[in-house]
Order: sequence, then C-alpha cells, then structure tokens
Amino acid sequence: MSHRDTARALIEQHGTTYAEDAGIRLDDKPAALWQLLVLSLLLSARISSDIAVAAARELFDAGCTTPERTRDTQRRSLIAAFGRSGYRRYDERTSTQLHGLADKVLDDFSGDLRRLHEDCDDVPALEEALQEFTGIGPAGAAIFLREVQGVWPDVTPYVDGLAAKGADRLGLPTVPESLADLVPAKDLPRLVAACVRAARDRTVVDGVRG
Repeated sequence: MSHRDTARALIEQHGTTYAEDAGIRLDDKPAALWQLLVLSLLLSARISSDIAVAAARELFDAGCTTPERTRDTQRRSLIAAFGRSGYRRYDERTSTQLHGLADKVLDDFSGDLRRLHEDCDDVPALEEALQEFTGIGPAGAAIFLREVQGVWPDVTPYVDGLAAKGADRLGLPTVPESLADLVPAKDLPRLVAACVRAARDRTVVDGVRG
C-alpha cells in the first residue's frame, strides 16, 4: 500500500476531527474558536478523549458556546454538565479553569481569539500564547493548533509529536511537509487527527493495514 493509499484509508476510517466529534462547526469566527479552546482544555486532561468530547458537547448544550455565556454560567451548572458526561475526576478544577479561560479571553482579546492570532508572528508564538491560558499546556496548545490549521492556513502544516508518532506507526512520513503532501490541504486536519488516534490505539494501525 502506498503512502497515499494509507493516508486515504486512514482518513476514511478515522478521519473525523475532534472538533467535529464535539459538534463544533469550525471556522474563523469567535464562537467556534472559543469552543475549540474549551475542547482543547478538556482533551488535555488525563481522561479519555471520548469522555472529553462528551463533556464538551454537554457544556455547549448548557450554553457555554461563547466566553460571555461561559462566564455567566454558574459553577454548579458546569459541574452538572461534567457529571452527565462522566467527566467527574476533574470537574471542580476544570469548572474553575473554564471561568478563568472565559475571563482571560474577554479581558485580553475582547472575546475574539482572532486577535490572539493577529498578535502572533508564527506558530511558536501561537504555542506560547495559548499556554498563557490556565489549564492549557503544551498538549492543549498542540490540540488547538492541530485542529485550527484548517481555518488558519498560516499554521499549516502542523504535525506535533503525538501525530508524528501515529504517522510513524503507520509507516507514513513524520516530517510535516511530507505528510501534508499526501492529501489535499482541506484534509490535513483529518489526517493529523487520525494519526493521533493511531498513536493512542494500535488497533487503528492494524485496521488500516489489514
């Protein structure tokens, strides 16, 4: 199987982005970017990605679709949303972090993460800026940038260490530019998301190769 064939099979079987899983219609607009930041916070905790995605859906259903609405959502409502999704181990801490996240996005960027993008000259600057949010470390910043490259073209190709590990398991190139060459630009976030799944679950590799 050629690299292109492997990439195509990988996308077909596992190429749903985490934003899509969480019901986020990702575009370069304030609400969608905020929702991606929330998802990145949840996914970076030591908890399964399925539970993190379910928690994001519950939070959005509870009204946390913008920083303003999240800031105005009472703590007990956030904890209840976490409980419904099974995201219980970190519910109280993450509730505090969500309110802090909303405050910072509102105070520093007037609720619009496009301003953060404009303030950063390159990808390392974006990684650093994202990590200034409480609860967003290197893993959270990588999650955000892997997904947002679909709407922030200057971030492309973004392939972090976890995605590269999955690509390597599949016998695909780990150099970002070489991996990106295997698919149309619009499909790169899907390919990278699938590579992350391959890094986390060897059955993904077996299924694609089998």
